[in-house]
Amino acid sequence: MALEIEEAQEILNAQVEPISETEEVLLSELPGRVLAEDIVALRDQPPFPRSPLDGYAFCGADSKGASKEKPITLKVVGKIYAGEVFDGEIHKGEALRLMTGAPIPSGADAVIRQEDTDEGEEQVKLFASVAPYQNYCYQGEDYKAGEVLIPAGTQINAGAVSVISSIGKDRALVYRKARVALISSGDEVLPPGTDWKPGKIFDSNRAYIGARMIENGTAPFISVHAEDKAESVAEEIRKAVDAGCDLVVTTGGVSVGEKDIMHEIGDILGAKLLFWRVRIKPGSPTMVYSYRGVPIVCLSGNPFGAIANYEILIRGMLYKLTGQDCWRMKTEEMRIQDAYKKTGGRRFIRGMAADGKVSLCGAEKSVGVLHALAECNCLVEMPQTGQPVQVGDTVTVYYL
Repeated sequence: MALEIEEAQEILNAQVEPISETEEVLLSELPGRVLAEDIVALRDQPPFPRSPLDGYAFCGADSKGASKEKPITLKVVGKIYAGEVFDGEIHKGEALRLMTGAPIPSGADAVIRQEDTDEGEEQVKLFASVAPYQNYCYQGEDYKAGEVLIPAGTQINAGAVSVISSIGKDRALVYRKARVALISSGDEVLPPGTDWKPGKIFDSNRAYIGARMIENGTAPFISVHAEDKAESVAEEIRKAVDAGCDLVVTTGGVSVGEKDIMHEIGDILGAKLLFWRVRIKPGSPTMVYSYRGVPIVCLSGNPFGAIANYEILIRGMLYKLTGQDCWRMKTEEMRIQDAYKKTGGRRFIRGMAADGKVSLCGAEKSVGVLHALAECNCLVEMPQTGQPVQVGDTVTVYYL
């Protein structure tokens, strides 16, 4: 008897545990990875009081009452740029010419912008009053030494990379990527790049799943096409598990024909069959084994059946393995803009969601028609009412 989708998801997710192995990765390779350590500030940021603008640092009290009509004149004792340090202290009646980002020296507690001065070199006239600690960036204003800036478990984005870089680290400890093996089968299947032969098709299932994984930053660990024999597929599964894969995904050979060889895999490998068939259209004859503690998920060879099952069933496993939010399926209720005649079962159709509405892509065509994939950004679950779907009905959208 076919399982409900939620039952299948529960069984599948129970077969994997979050990855605990870690590795150090350079800054350029960090985006998308999940931190395995807290990122802790090594020093205050900024590490010194600094100027937020080009101008003059001085004692704010010295500018009291200054205006264009009655400027106050200070002695200029030096000039520094960002990255330089003034070797001395500012006293009453003195000012230091400095540029944006430069350290504010001891004795100074304010900065006046150069537009409010005559930009003098030896003496400077102040045309405005500046209060103490005005235009003054405090040491540690961004963060303090010892502060946890990014906690372990965070998926790293460009902002996080910037923070890690700002504390002087050129790498960070992250959890290793998921190791997934993709194995396609079928003597009718040819690898792309080879010459077409009558009766053959090119391998699009493995290409789609591999590309979806790459989009989420995790290329397949192993990707092969196996000979259309149970022993050949079993040997590829065995090699994938020996190589340390967390998950093996196959396509093809799961139905009830003479060439549906995945039914023999359990006996050949001594693997435990967890279930066969899920109440989903297309792709119902999904078969799942456990082999040496590794889940073997065998998807339909039907192109859209393999795609729908990967998105609905396998992404949740990858989310649990990696903790990366990109694998988590996001759903939304929307009004459909197209009618759909077929009824029965939990049926998924390719769609394009935008502005709170969803339209179907290639809805009336065979599930083997792939070109509609290029124009879709979601799967649409048809309501189980037993009635054809009408324009304006509410449907559930699963974002790709």
